[in-house]
This record gives sequence, structure tokens and C-alpha cells, in this order.
Amino acid sequence: MSPAPRPLFVFFTRVWSPPLSLIQPHLPFALASTSVSPSPAVAQEPFWADLQPRVALVERGGSLWLNCSTNCPRPERGGLETSLRRNGTQRGLRWLARQLVDIREPETQPVCFFRCARRTLQARGLIRTFQRPDRVELVPLPTWQPVGENFTLSCRVPGAGPRGSLTLTLLRGAQELIRRSFAGEPPRARGAVLTATVLARREDHGANFSCRAELDLRPHGLGLFENSSFPRELRTFALSPDLPRLTFPRLLEVGSERLVNCTLDGLFPASEAGVYLALGDQRLNPDITLEGDALMATATATASAEQEGARQLVCIVTLGGESRETRENVTVYSFPAPLLTLSEPSVPEGKMVTITCAAEARALVRLDGVPAAVPGRPVQLQLNTTENDDRRGFFCDATLEVDGETLNKNESAELRVLYAPRLDDSDCPRNWTWPEGPEQTLRCDARGNPAPSVHCARLDGGAVLALGLLGPITRALSGTYRCTATNIQGEAVKDVTLTVEYAPALDSVGCPEHITWLEGTEASLSCVAHGFPLPNVSCVRSGEAQVMEGLLRVAREHAGTYRCEATNTQGSAAKNVAITVEYGPSFEELSCPSNWTWVEGSGRLFSCEVDGKPQPRLECVGSGDTGEGVLLPLAPPEPSPRAPSIPNELAPGIYTCNATNRHGSMVKTVAVSVESPPQMNESTCPSHQTWLEGEAAKLACVAGGRPSPQVRCSREGAPLPQQLRVSRQDAGTYRCLAINPHGTDARMVTVGVEYRPVVAELAASPPGGVRPGGNFTLTCRAEAWPPAQISWRAPPGALNIGLSSNNSTLSVAGALGSHGGEYECAATNTHGRHSRRITVHVAGPWLWVAVGGAAGGAALLAVGAGLAFYVQSTACKKGEYNVQEAESSGEAVCLNGTGGGTGGGAGPEGGTEPADTAEAPAGGEVFAIQLTSA
Repeated sequence: MSPAPRPLFVFFTRVWSPPLSLIQPHLPFALASTSVSPSPAVAQEPFWADLQPRVALVERGGSLWLNCSTNCPRPERGGLETSLRRNGTQRGLRWLARQLVDIREPETQPVCFFRCARRTLQARGLIRTFQRPDRVELVPLPTWQPVGENFTLSCRVPGAGPRGSLTLTLLRGAQELIRRSFAGEPPRARGAVLTATVLARREDHGANFSCRAELDLRPHGLGLFENSSFPRELRTFALSPDLPRLTFPRLLEVGSERLVNCTLDGLFPASEAGVYLALGDQRLNPDITLEGDALMATATATASAEQEGARQLVCIVTLGGESRETRENVTVYSFPAPLLTLSEPSVPEGKMVTITCAAEARALVRLDGVPAAVPGRPVQLQLNTTENDDRRGFFCDATLEVDGETLNKNESAELRVLYAPRLDDSDCPRNWTWPEGPEQTLRCDARGNPAPSVHCARLDGGAVLALGLLGPITRALSGTYRCTATNIQGEAVKDVTLTVEYAPALDSVGCPEHITWLEGTEASLSCVAHGFPLPNVSCVRSGEAQVMEGLLRVAREHAGTYRCEATNTQGSAAKNVAITVEYGPSFEELSCPSNWTWVEGSGRLFSCEVDGKPQPRLECVGSGDTGEGVLLPLAPPEPSPRAPSIPNELAPGIYTCNATNRHGSMVKTVAVSVESPPQMNESTCPSHQTWLEGEAAKLACVAGGRPSPQVRCSREGAPLPQQLRVSRQDAGTYRCLAINPHGTDARMVTVGVEYRPVVAELAASPPGGVRPGGNFTLTCRAEAWPPAQISWRAPPGALNIGLSSNNSTLSVAGALGSHGGEYECAATNTHGRHSRRITVHVAGPWLWVAVGGAAGGAALLAVGAGLAFYVQSTACKKGEYNVQEAESSGEAVCLNGTGGGTGGGAGPEGGTEPADTAEAPAGGEVFAIQLTSA
């Protein structure tokens, strides 16, 4: 990978610089931007030479501009001495600028000189180069490194420098192993090597090792340059000094397959180990199993005839270039099975047969335990066959000694002797008895060779038995059968009897589930059961122990459920028999009363239960005053969704009830009366009632119902007196309860108490007198129900009077003398009227009348008289009075004082004097008006 472009870094010391006018304006930035101060070495000299920059650090192969200048006014000559390559030069009278390129030397000292006044002026500089750590090399690691042994890590960084700024670090992954800085090395030193010895561990297997180089030029104003080597992977291993363990067969027969195992512990990493497993020159293909540091190789070894004899089994385990090897001996042998032959495998009874047992030359044979004379010879046996030799087995055994071990193989054969069938009682009994039901296999076996076929059929040519097959045993199989056994040697015949026993059964024909008897007749309970052996049947009533036997005179108590049970040796069967006893209708007083009361709204119907079986049909019909043909609704004997509807009305009177079933009929007379529970409603007991205070009153509540209910009213649990004199405290909510024998009815009644009006308060504010031009207010408060209407009567001529929205407050702004006098407040409702009076005094000088002069006074009187006349004659009567002078109210009162009540005159001190009045004042006409906006 090519290195990135390298920038030029220049470092210099601060020295004196010639005036800017001496340097060409187009010089490079490195020269134009130089700022220096006079050097102590030249400060005492009148003329000097200067080199900028004096000290520079440049990347190897880089370039640099140097500026050589003097303060000599007219130097004779000047120049720049250096061994470095030059690319361009620019000159002035007292300066020289030159570009140095491809700077590669670690350190060089350029010299700037000028000849001035027969003296040589010099300035010496210093240029050093640096090289980045572009190549960081880690020496290759061992292919395999044993665990617990040391190995060497070596890192090279050629050419990088200066070495004094270089630091090398050896790493395992991200972990630092060793870090070395080369500070203090000479400036010209380049390149570095770092070597470390590391102990190999198991956990280092597969770890990456690397080297990191750092060139730190930050103290020189440059950056930190870093680079790392490519990582190298270390493979560590551990191999046990023990040898592999072989598990193998010491003897291996030609053509057979046997497992071979090779195991070794102490391997790391076990997965990297290689296994070589071979039998002789035959390499085996093992399956490798790993468990921790243990390895097990398993292979199948198959020997061929070419390998017969001693062979070597070898197992070699290799890891990390080392190996462990184990060798064992295996003997491959050949041992064919012996040969057993019969001269005839199947012969008729009475014929001679020869049996021979033979094996290979090295084996010793035995026939049914009789050995041969010497190894390699056969053994023979001759036999005159009988029936008992059929299926007789012969055993041929051969033994062979291999490598100190005795091996054994054998062969067997069976002789078949042909003979005619035999039917023995043990295999085919003359009498069979089977239980019915479960599946069974019927067998009638005959001896014979070949195996005889057996056929069993009824003597009458009927059913045939399915011999040897699994099937159900039914009672239809009972009977006598003739069995015939046949093969190619002859036949045999035998008669057998099959008896099938089965458990009792009670069916509906011999033992019905339901039996009906008529009361008073004779009857008996008998059940017939099917079964073999013949069952015994007994019937017992549920809950009793006595068996029912013989004829009975039927009574109702004989009805019920009886359990009949049939029993034989194969089991038992039981059945419930329901006996129903029927009888004609009959009435009882408790279940069908002669007198019945119907309560309206109760939802009850007349219940008349009739005893009889089957259930009698019942009908109750009115007679006499009740009306012919009127049916009395009856309650059903059991709840039913089709129950008769409940009547709203029922006529009292006499009804005749007739009960009928197929065994007869019965008649009964029933007297019906009608009553009802209490009832109250808004018309008989209003929910809102009003009393007047001071009068005698009681709650108006009555209730309907038969018998007539009693009504009691109470408030908060306290009973209400029959009559009381009403006070305001009697207002509230009352509960009235009506009671008769059929129930109760309650209503809540709200009682309101009304009372006549009373003016409870009449007051003036301010309470004392009022001066002319002042304001005063009269307040009137009344107690009444319904609420009272407030009205006022004022002194004649009192104008500009304001009233509140409910007339309870009268106000005057700017009082005049005409406002003085007696004011009356009256409260009125539907039950009466009540009033009170108060006197208002207006006192003070009347200078404004005198100052106005006679003409002004006359005019004022004229205007007042005209306004008063209009108010009395027109505006008050029309309700159109508009008083703009009212200051604080939108309402006013117009009062006609003619014939009014007497008012109190103004006292000498001024003030108000209240006075009570009668309920209806004797004179005066009151007008109320509504103020509107002007």
C-alpha cells in the first residue's frame, strides 16, 4: 500500500530578520512569515549574516526553503553552502532564497555567507530529517509451540526515526506484553528492534501477536505517527508422554467385523490431533470422538483370507509435529461351521435314516455328544424311524484351538417322520362346555405328519365349527359334531358334544317393565328368564326383603317398584318392574277445600287436587246466582308454561267441581268469596297537601280494599293526631300506611303550611333625620307564605322615589322638604294584608328658595305643580312615568296623596318615627310605576 502524501514541517528558532523591504514580496510563505529577533552572537557587530530557518525538522525526502540575508549595504558577494540538492534560487541585493529538495541525510548544517568590507559574514543552520514507522515487522512465530516452553517475539522497524522519539510495544491481542521507549538515543540514530521471551500457555492457542510503533514528534510541534505490524497467530499444543491405549479382539475370524478403539488423554488442542489406525497393511477409517483433552478413535476391522495368521494393529496419534505410537498383535483365523446331513430329511414311519456330522481337518466334531475318533473325521448315526422320532433334533458340535484358545461352532437339523392322523382326548375332547360371550378359539387337534386337516360338522348336516379361529361363542353352537382328521397317510373320526352356557336374560316379553293393576282385583307378579342352566327368578319390592309370591288382592299400597333377579352358574340379571295401581277419583278437604277466598291481584288460582289414577279430569262450573256455565279458573297440579291466565275479576258464589277418569267420577260443591288488599292513589291520598296556620287540619288519606283497610299516618316514626291546630313546624313529609289482612299500601305525602303576612321589620337608614339634599333608604321585611307582595304609600308631593326589584327597599336621593312625612309599607298575600308606618323628618335652611327670587320661586312652583298634575292625572295612570332625575334606581313609585293617610310632620330636630297601621289603611291610592331609560 503506497504511503499517503507527506506534508512539509519546518521548525525554526526566533532570530533577527532583515527589514521586509529587503525581501522580495513573492518569496515562499516559509520565508515571508519568518519573525526573528537579533541574535546575541551578532548583536555587537555592525554587519551580520542571517539564515532562516536556523533549525528545521523535515520528513525524509521532503523539501525546504532557506533565506540567507545580511544588513551590509553593498555586499561584494554571498551564497549558501550545503550538500543538499537544490531546485531553485531567488536573489536580491542583500538576500538569497534557495529551495532544498529530496532531503534524506539524518542531519546537515547549511552555511549562509556574505563578503562585506573585506570581511566574511557567516550564519550556520541545522536541518534534521524524520521518517515515519511505515514498516513494522513481527518475526514469524513457530508453526507449533509446546505449552510451558518459551518462544521469542521480535519486532523490527527499519529506517524510522529519530530513534529517540520512537516507542515499540509488543501485544497479545489488545494486551500489552512489553513497551520500550528509545529516549536518549543520538539524533542521527534510525530504526529499532524489540525482542521479548514469552512463555506459551494453553490460552495462547489461536491468539494474535503484533507490534505497534509510535513516533512521537509532538514536542517538536508535529503529531504522533503510529503503525502496527500484521498480526501473527500462535498455535500452542500439549502432547501427553503416555502411549495410546488399544482396545481390540485378540482373535479375528476371517470375514467377521469387530470394533477397534484407540484412546489417548492429555491432548491439547484435541481437535487438532491426527490419528492413524491400521491392521497390517490395511488402513482403517476411524470415527473420532473428543471429550475434553481425551481422544477416542473407533473403527471397524474386517479380516480377509489373505491376512490369516499373526498381524499387527497400530495406532499413531500426532499433534504439533510430535507423535505417540502403540502396536499390538492380532491373530486372524478361519473356522467354517460344521456340516450336519440327513440321508432323508422326511421319511415314512418304519424306514432307516443315516445322520452324518463333519468339519474341516483341524476340528474335532461331536454328534449329540458322541465325539469323533480323531480331529478331521466325521461321526455317523443310523435310526429306524417311529412316530416318536417326528421332529427329533440332531446337534453337531465342532471345536478348534487357535492361539491357546478353544473355539466352538455347531449346527442342528430336524427329522420329519410321516404317519397317519390320531385324535386323542387330550387334543380333541369328546365333550366341550363353553361360556357364551367372550371370543374363544375352538380346537380339535390331531397328531399326524403331514399335519392333518380336521373338519367338524353336525350329524344332521347343520353347522360347521370354525376350528382354530378366534370367534364369539353363541348358544346356537350347542350340539353334537363329527370331527374327521385327514392327511396323505390316512384319516381318523371322532364324535364330540358342544354345550354353551349363558347368563340369564330378562326381556320385555317374559318380564315387562311396566304392569298396571286395578284396585280390588286379584293379580300376581311373575317373570320368566332365559338362560342355561335354567335360571331361578325372584322379585322383591324396593326397600323390603320379602319375596312376592302367589295371588294378591290388589290395593294401592301394592304400587311401587319391584326388583326381579334371575340367577344361574353363568351369572345373574336384574330388572326393575314398575307396578301401577289405578283407582277412581276422590276429594279430600285439605287438598280441595269447600270454602275458598280469592284475593284480587294475588295471582292465586283455586287449587283443587283430586286423588285418582289415571289423573282425573277436573272442571268447576258456577251455579245459582254465579251464573250457569261460568268456569272457575283452576291452578294446574304441577307448574306448567300453559297455566291458565290469572283473572282480573272473579264472581263470588257456589261452584260445582266434577272429577272424572276411566274408572268413575266424583262431585264436590265449593263456595267462593272475593277480597282485595289495600289501595291508595293520588285521588284518595294526594301526595301534596296544603294547611293554613292556626286552623284545625288532618291528612286527607283514605284507602280502598276488602275488608276495609285502616289508614295511619306518621312523621319520622311518630303517629299523627287525628286533628291538630296547624303551626309552621307541621310542614314536612308524612308516611301514610293502609293495612288489612291481605297486605299493606303506603304513600308519602308532602304537607306545606301557609300563613298570613306580617311586616316583621321597617327601618330607615340613616336612622336619624336627613338634611335637605341628603339620601335616605327605607327597608321593609315581611314574613308570609306564599311570599307577600310589598307596596308603599308616601307623603303627598314626594317625588323621585326609587324602589328595589322586589319593592322591599325605598330610596330617595337628594331629599326635599316634600319627602318628609309618614311612609307606610304593606305586605299582601292570598291570606290577608298587614302594614307598618314610619315617619321621616327632613330639616334644614331653605335659603335656595329666597335666593331664587320671587319669579324663580314662582316658576319652580309652577313646574312642580305641573309635574305633579301630570303624574297624578296621566303618567301614573298609564304606567308611563319616566323620571330621569333618579340617581341610583331604574324604578320609582308614583303616589297620589289626596285623601291619603295622615303623615307625621317634621319635628323641630328632624328624624323618623315609625307607626304601625291596621291591615287595610283607610285612605290613599297607591300607584306603582316602572322606570325606563331616557
